[in-house]
Amino acid sequence: MIETRTHRDVLVVTLNRPLARNAFTLAMARDVAAAMDRLDGEPGLRVGVITGSEGYFCAGQDLAEGGKGVFARSETRGWFGVVGRPPHKPLIAAVEGFALAGGFELALACDLIVCARDARLGVPEVRSGMVALAGGLVTLPLALPFATASELALTGDPMTAELALHHGLITRLAEPGEALEEALSLAARIASNPPEAVRHTTAVLRATRASVEGPGWMLQARRTSTDELRLTSEFQEGTAAFLEKRQPRWSRCTV
Repeated sequence: MIETRTHRDVLVVTLNRPLARNAFTLAMARDVAAAMDRLDGEPGLRVGVITGSEGYFCAGQDLAEGGKGVFARSETRGWFGVVGRPPHKPLIAAVEGFALAGGFELALACDLIVCARDARLGVPEVRSGMVALAGGLVTLPLALPFATASELALTGDPMTAELALHHGLITRLAEPGEALEEALSLAARIASNPPEAVRHTTAVLRATRASVEGPGWMLQARRTSTDELRLTSEFQEGTAAFLEKRQPRWSRCTV
């Protein structure tokens, strides 16, 4: 359910489950982790690009699996095969359509994000009785003005690519259908630099970010886990409503 190809010295990883809007399964997370291993292991590959198929980036965790307690976390690299341990080489997200929930968190785990002008980005989990556990609640308050991050997280409403660019969350805008091409152009520019210098620079940038994000990750780990979350009445009702294509009935839920 993912495809990989090389474009010169760039590894392109495509999420290819368009009928489910590229929602992540456990198998996909493991496949992405294997692709990241390849990116790390092949000296001729200098940069990675993650994108989606059929005009979508990713709708996040597959809720049919999530409702059964099966989450898209690989054993070696964590959420979506990359959030817990990204590759040593730079990684770019090329977003078309939307990156929502875990799809947005996957993009946030990349070093750079390129978006189509009409793309939408968001963490809508709260609307379905869920919590963004793969980094959204940690990364967004540090990457965006606090009020903007809070509005995204507490309403679940998406933000436009233009607003994300304005706040520096993404690095480039592309015309619809051209996000991958723009990301490959950016990747080529990075790959033209000496590889050791790029790897060292990437490592320092990430270490600096991790030093700031660390307390947030620790707090989230203490407060909420996927096992605890899926046992709540809100999660169960939100998941059921999504799968049954109806509005959630929160009156069924207990606090």
